[in-house]
Amino acid sequence: MSEKQTNGLTYAQAGVDIDAGNAMVDQIKPLVRSTRRPGADAEIGGFGGLFDLKAAGFRDPILVAANDGVGTKVKIAIDTGIHDTIGIDLVAMCVNDIIVQGAEPLFFLDYFATGKLSPEVGVHIVRGIAEGCLQAGCALIGGETAEMPGLYAKGDYDLAGFAVGAAERGTLLPKDVKAGDVLIGLPSSGVHSNGFSLVRRIVEHSGLAWDGPAPFASGKTLAQALLEPTRIYVKPLLQVLRGGDGINALCHITGGGFPDNIPRVLPDGIGVRLDLEAIAVPPVFGWLSRTGGVAEAEMLRTFNCGVGMIVVADAGKSDAVIERLRQAGESPVRIGETIAHAEGERVRTAGSLKL
Repeated sequence: MSEKQTNGLTYAQAGVDIDAGNAMVDQIKPLVRSTRRPGADAEIGGFGGLFDLKAAGFRDPILVAANDGVGTKVKIAIDTGIHDTIGIDLVAMCVNDIIVQGAEPLFFLDYFATGKLSPEVGVHIVRGIAEGCLQAGCALIGGETAEMPGLYAKGDYDLAGFAVGAAERGTLLPKDVKAGDVLIGLPSSGVHSNGFSLVRRIVEHSGLAWDGPAPFASGKTLAQALLEPTRIYVKPLLQVLRGGDGINALCHITGGGFPDNIPRVLPDGIGVRLDLEAIAVPPVFGWLSRTGGVAEAEMLRTFNCGVGMIVVADAGKSDAVIERLRQAGESPVRIGETIAHAEGERVRTAGSLKL
């Protein structure tokens, strides 16, 4: 019988530290527990997460699933060492896609991949994910941390998120969208999580430092201002949906901006007319447009330009919907209407953005 090998390579020597991963899991358990909600005890460590739809109060549910990432916004977090808000973005990009279908986000799982695991960085990221789940009212029931040396450069990481929600059968959106419906815009918190490859190119062109003052946000560094997390619209929209009828569709303004996202909730034969003058454009977008020489059409297709969510309301009930939105803490603004569409662009604009 051969002698036992004593000088062979280990997984740690190959660049993967299982002990570091286990240490991180121990540190994030309290964060995960903080997201408990009916239907989930939010404990991690098993091979899968559990959720009890009956305990959550559903009788005849349709499940709705969404997954997303935060794009190259993570590169700003990596380059500046600000890791505690990017997890909010991750949750937001998924749960906002759940609520627009009229469903309540129930649980969330994350995927965190890196070249060399830093438990401290990982904990900051998961702290943001837990905060996002609290804002959305969903439970963080699991996730995966993947250490992949040779695939990611030192310090680099990427994130993916997975959310599942539910709606009672017959309540899903969109429904009954027709010409004459009113478009109501809900404010964004800034750039959210789209267009950051262009944002980073503009910052590079500007010559400004990440830790220098933001020219468009008093009291913040450029990095802090651009890392402002994506708004999570779940709780106010759930309140409004449950408070009465009149909402025919919801539209999350993400990658592709207005011309690519609005048609996703429109039936054949229907387009929209947007009143650009009605949109209150946050200063960050004016700075991006001026500094990068970005044309208005490109701004509209790349960024949310200050409107992160659009509510499509029945014309006869739009005033009541706007009032319910205000009562839910939103600042709704009429930004257009649906129109009959036969040919040409489905999203037509009037006026100009106040950049």
